[in-house]
Amino acid sequence: MDDGSFQKKVSLIKIYFPQITHIKQFKTTQKQLISLAKELYIFSGLGADERVFQNLDFSDFSTTFIKWIIPHEDEAIENYATRLLDQISTTKPTLIGLSFGGIMAIEVAKQIDTKKVIVIASAKTKKEIPFYYRFAGKLGLYKLLPIRLLKSSNFITNWFFGTSSEFDKLLLKQILKDTDPTFLKWAIGKIVQWKNLLPPKNIFHIHGTSDRILPLIFVKSNFKVKNGGHLMTLNQEKELNQILRSQL
Repeated sequence: MDDGSFQKKVSLIKIYFPQITHIKQFKTTQKQLISLAKELYIFSGLGADERVFQNLDFSDFSTTFIKWIIPHEDEAIENYATRLLDQISTTKPTLIGLSFGGIMAIEVAKQIDTKKVIVIASAKTKKEIPFYYRFAGKLGLYKLLPIRLLKSSNFITNWFFGTSSEFDKLLLKQILKDTDPTFLKWAIGKIVQWKNLLPPKNIFHIHGTSDRILPLIFVKSNFKVKNGGHLMTLNQEKELNQILRSQL
């Protein structure tokens, strides 16, 4: 780095980080600038929103939480992914998706260049969707599920999602209550009928050993979180933060 380039970077850092008073702080702050330049687009899970990520630390990054939109009647998952692109303004972004959000991140990655796709408690291809879900998809059995049941929160729901603390249970209950029923039913259909065969080349998969909704036995993950459930973003944040930092 020549002196002119170095001084320009020092000047830029002083503008955005006026607390810096000594040149020795430059290298550390330069890393902060690089991190802030990274755009993360985060997809929440089925029946969930950005609240499930509240324990994860993305403070060093520029983050956008993708908002679920109401699907059109019988809308294909590919078309839905195209409509979500309106919320992405970065070239080669990093996508992070939890559960159904991971599936949607993969569908979005089929349509744009991405730097990396990180999926948590999710599936990369239809083969990682448990056979009993796919069977229900072929027979259309998922259409028989009453919305009231899907949006209810009880001990069975907490067991499936892996929420044990009172705070996590209350949060899950509120998230399910706030979930749009039209989106919920549509998304379930897209999960059980997902046809994707190839994962993105730049994908990193994190999965919990105690996931009851998408059991580990059906997936091939890059990293396994011991005792991690389907909503391990709420209660395994320390380990997840370390893993995510290593990948970002």
